[in-house]
Amino acid sequence: MDPRPQKAGFPVGLTLAALILFMGLCALGVWQVERLAWKRDLIARVDARIHAAPTSAPARATQTDEYRRVTATGIFLHDRAALVQAATVRGAGYWVLTPLRQPSGVILLVNRGFVPPEAKTRYDRPHGTVRVTGLLRLTEPGGGFLRSNDPGADRWYSRDVAVIAATRKLEPVANYFIDAQAGPSPEALPVGGLTVVRFPNSHLQYAITWFILAAMVVGAYSLVMRQSGKDRRG
Repeated sequence: MDPRPQKAGFPVGLTLAALILFMGLCALGVWQVERLAWKRDLIARVDARIHAAPTSAPARATQTDEYRRVTATGIFLHDRAALVQAATVRGAGYWVLTPLRQPSGVILLVNRGFVPPEAKTRYDRPHGTVRVTGLLRLTEPGGGFLRSNDPGADRWYSRDVAVIAATRKLEPVANYFIDAQAGPSPEALPVGGLTVVRFPNSHLQYAITWFILAAMVVGAYSLVMRQSGKDRRG
């Protein structure tokens, strides 16, 4: 039996594992680059909608309508308003979600704006025909603030159009609501125009991270192969 040590063969398994890991990390990096392009396009489209001239509020809305500036006329049904918990730049309080009965008979929920807790029964309630302009927002089903809506107790944590409409016995109702723009008096309650339009966009950082990790795999593999070559020569 030959007592001399056997030379190590080419590490096929290690090479295959490194190749799979490298390709996977690169794929994740490319995916984040694609998501970055999509997110930038989305931000541009939403920005264009926000600053466009208002159009008539549609009967129904789709995903492509969100944040579109719309206008509607009708009569507020103040006795069927819902106060939805809110956290804003003005602090904690409530959104005043009031049904607006349009001339067509279709009811549209309008987020008239924010009121602090101490003023939740002392805000302006205009009567007669009003005109509302604001941003179209999609319904928020389920709840919010890690809490579910409780219609029976009239506690609302998200602007769930369908459930609020059912609880208030409103029909027919549009499948979205409007965030009303700021009124002429900044001190009047509710305070409109507090919609926050912000889209997290960390895709570039994520892409760089994945590509750096891929480069680190190449570097680690090169070091291992270099050391393995020295061992074989030894």
